[in-house]
Amino acid sequence: MLAASPPSPFLKWAGGKRQLLPRILATVPADVNTYYEPFVGGGAVFFALAAAGRFRRAVLGDFNRELIRCYEAVRDDVEAVIRALGPYRYDKGLYYEVREVDPDTLAPAARAARLIYLNRCGYNGLYRVNRSGRFNVPFGRYKNPVICDEKKLRAASAALAGVKLVCQDFARTLRTPRPGDFVYLDPPYVPLSPTSSFTAYARTPFGADEQARLADLLRDLGRRKVRALLSNSDCAETRALYDRKLSARVPVRRAINSVASGRAPVGELLVKSFRF
Repeated sequence: MLAASPPSPFLKWAGGKRQLLPRILATVPADVNTYYEPFVGGGAVFFALAAAGRFRRAVLGDFNRELIRCYEAVRDDVEAVIRALGPYRYDKGLYYEVREVDPDTLAPAARAARLIYLNRCGYNGLYRVNRSGRFNVPFGRYKNPVICDEKKLRAASAALAGVKLVCQDFARTLRTPRPGDFVYLDPPYVPLSPTSSFTAYARTPFGADEQARLADLLRDLGRRKVRALLSNSDCAETRALYDRKLSARVPVRRAINSVASGRAPVGELLVKSFRF
């Protein structure tokens, strides 16, 4: 049973789906057997569907191991995560001390609390790692960020109860969907320029080969009569990968650019696995 507060993302995440959410939700059938999301990120679509009770089961995946570990800890022992967040405060020195801690040395709740703290206090809520896989986002500039939102964490925990969480390649996650299920694909977007790439999200970048594999998989889901929806940037590469007859272009304003003048609306594509 879900908590009294409706569930919503408890992490800030680049490429969040707040503006696209109404369009995405309108595409999802009212009653889904199993909902699959192999690039869960901040989970905006999942939490909205969970709040509306629109699926029976859910499988959420991501290739970011720390993100999946955080979801597992919030799902399995949210009170321990809340306790672990208690000592944290918005402080630059503390932020860099915590950033240097190896998450593999921490217990699950403490590891999740570390990620939440870095996410709430780091620059623009970014998640970025270096070639060694170490988190390297600088300290952010906020007035008084909320580090521990207990109600939001408890609501998220309730929504995640019984959800299968996996850290693996998207193709492996999507071997099992069948007609009656629904898949939402929100991969790292094809960059619109050399300076707009956020593929340093994990040790292994999500490049052109992975984008091509994903396009092939979407077509395979269509052949299997599995309803699926994919979002990606609207650019020459994505138009070449996907059949434009099955696409909708949506203008979205992104707040990632540090220069306000660079936050003009950009185009995003919504691509269906087949006509529905």
